[in-house]
Amino acid sequence: MSPSTSTSDMQVTSIRFERSLIDRLKTLAGQQSYQALIREILWDYVQQQSTGLRRSQFRAIMTAIAQQEQVCALTGTTIQAGDKMGLGLLGNGQLVPVCWDVIPDQAGN
Repeated sequence: MSPSTSTSDMQVTSIRFERSLIDRLKTLAGQQSYQALIREILWDYVQQQSTGLRRSQFRAIMTAIAQQEQVCALTGTTIQAGDKMGLGLLGNGQLVPVCWDVIPDQAGN
């Protein structure tokens, strides 16, 4: 999830996207602006890169309920006790906590 930052603290930049991409982003954004969605996507990517783990490294992801506060191994965000989460099985047999919102739909709803 992206940090909360006032727009007055943000730097303006320009980037060109295909019109069809903008249209799809607007559809995906729902109630939020597509610019906010792009920031969220970019922050998620940056956080995933910082942890060194990627979804492709998991052999399996199992559904779980956090019994205590956890930190997502992919994004670094906090998973609260009682929240739905995943447990990612790594190649070395280690299980790591994973935020539910970054688990692909194929893992279950």
